[in-house]
Amino acid sequence: MFKTHKPDRKHLMEVLWDIQKNKRCIESEEIVKVAQAFDMSRIELEGIISFYHFYHFDDAGKYTVYLDTSIIAEHGGRQEIRQAFEEATGTTFGSVTPDLTFGLFDTPCIGLSDQEPACLINFRPFTSLTPQKVFNIVTQLKAGKRPSEICDVPKTNIRYTPPADRTVFFKPYEKFSALAALRDRTPDEIIDTVEQSKLAGYGGAFFPTGKKWRFCRQTPAEKRYVIANADEGEPGTFKDRVLLQTHPELLIEGLIFAAYAVGASEGAIYLRAEYMYLKEELDRLLVEYRRKGFLGKNIPAKTPFEFDLYVHLGAGAYVCGEETALIHSMEGRRGEPGTKEYFPVQKGFLGQPTVVNNVETLSAVPRVFEAGVENWLKVGTAKTPGTKIISVSGDCTNPGIYEIEWGTDFNDFLRMTGARDPKMVQLSGPSGVCVAVAVDPKTGLYLVDGQDRRALSGEDLACGGSFMIFDETRNILKVLKSYSDFFVAESCGLCVPCRTGNFLLNKKLQKLINGHGEKKDLHEITEWSEIIKTTSRCGLGQFSNNSLLLAIDKFPDVIDRALADNTDFNPAFNIETATAEYDRIVEEINANYD
Repeated sequence: MFKTHKPDRKHLMEVLWDIQKNKRCIESEEIVKVAQAFDMSRIELEGIISFYHFYHFDDAGKYTVYLDTSIIAEHGGRQEIRQAFEEATGTTFGSVTPDLTFGLFDTPCIGLSDQEPACLINFRPFTSLTPQKVFNIVTQLKAGKRPSEICDVPKTNIRYTPPADRTVFFKPYEKFSALAALRDRTPDEIIDTVEQSKLAGYGGAFFPTGKKWRFCRQTPAEKRYVIANADEGEPGTFKDRVLLQTHPELLIEGLIFAAYAVGASEGAIYLRAEYMYLKEELDRLLVEYRRKGFLGKNIPAKTPFEFDLYVHLGAGAYVCGEETALIHSMEGRRGEPGTKEYFPVQKGFLGQPTVVNNVETLSAVPRVFEAGVENWLKVGTAKTPGTKIISVSGDCTNPGIYEIEWGTDFNDFLRMTGARDPKMVQLSGPSGVCVAVAVDPKTGLYLVDGQDRRALSGEDLACGGSFMIFDETRNILKVLKSYSDFFVAESCGLCVPCRTGNFLLNKKLQKLINGHGEKKDLHEITEWSEIIKTTSRCGLGQFSNNSLLLAIDKFPDVIDRALADNTDFNPAFNIETATAEYDRIVEEINANYD
């Protein structure tokens, strides 16, 4: 094992993955060996292993099935698929067959929301599942076929791009071409260009990219790092997956630009485990870029530099999409968010200044230099120039990927997707915002939160990438409950308000779904959500109840129907009353025994 991996903590997850893949679990004997090799306690290592969803202490089966649990999968027929897997394999979810052939497990969104129901089998994708397809898959696996031989290639489903002269991402690109800009520019001039382009983080925070790079470059340090955040775990989001399928070279070149600009000699692509099937092509491309002299030593630029890059595989933790949690994960630790005493550009990976940008942001960088700032600024809006990639799923005719100009009319976009009787649209995933949609009887246009002429832009409705459509037949409270289930499961547990508060709010939602809600429940939901927001250290807790609070305000009819008619209803459970007789008997027995 350690012939290929030096016992350095930053290689810990690679080592754990080697063991997991070879032995289908990380057994006690291996834990002892790894702990000794990395000079750490067994308890600490077990804590790290248990943090990640895809590491197992017990045999996960020769064929390990992970079925998507997202609300989009649920509406697409997930329960039928779940039942089909159980019938075909002879075991239930959360368990492994007695002969250790099949292991069935639930998992959050796997980035295939436009092709649900979907699952991963040994991290190979299987899409658009039907019960019959499930039986065929299991039959072939039993007959000796490997998942890699029968899996699907996920469709890119690129439904729309602007006119060719206004498209940024999904158009032909000649590899290495934009890197010519390095030959006549200093690092500071590269940053100047990125700042002039107004390029901002596409993940949802929209922090200016050039400013982030400059902060990192100006921080005194022995070494600096650049990291691509390819851990898009927000349910309903799959734009990065499609970018990596179609133009992975843009991401690599974006990282090369970033490394030159900030003075980094090492970088990484933190790839979510759910996209493990994309790693082989990324690794192949890295070899090609090394061979061409764009990775390694003496990279051609006005100031020649040294930079190399590798792919770091995550292991199933939504919270690792947060940059400090991602950095901790790369350092071989539990992926728990850090405090904001320092920003990563000041003190990040291994204590050194680090730039973390997402895939879409970095992929835009070569296009900025290819087009030139003047042409770049002609597309989009004044505040948010360029285009945005939107992942559309849910109740619509045309789910998939849309590259739109910032400033696109919301009404036009919704019709473009073929939305069917939309009632609610979720922007930027469960941690984003929900908007109420209704048809204006006078104009026939969609009203968004009671307004017409809303736009997808930084000035109005900013979208991080996920665009989930829910029609009139969907139970909004059950949608919100699905979001809550997700946050309860994905909370790292470090902050007590996030860990316990979201659990309690989940119970409140179930109470409303059951029709037993009271006015005081709405007050408590609001009060508790504010506490969670202000006392959580990362975005998971801070934004976990955004949509719940917005829905209470935007869908009063739904909330009113959930309130109990009988105001005397008291759902409180009195533990003392329930156990009084038991306590009396115990006391009597103890008294007789004495």
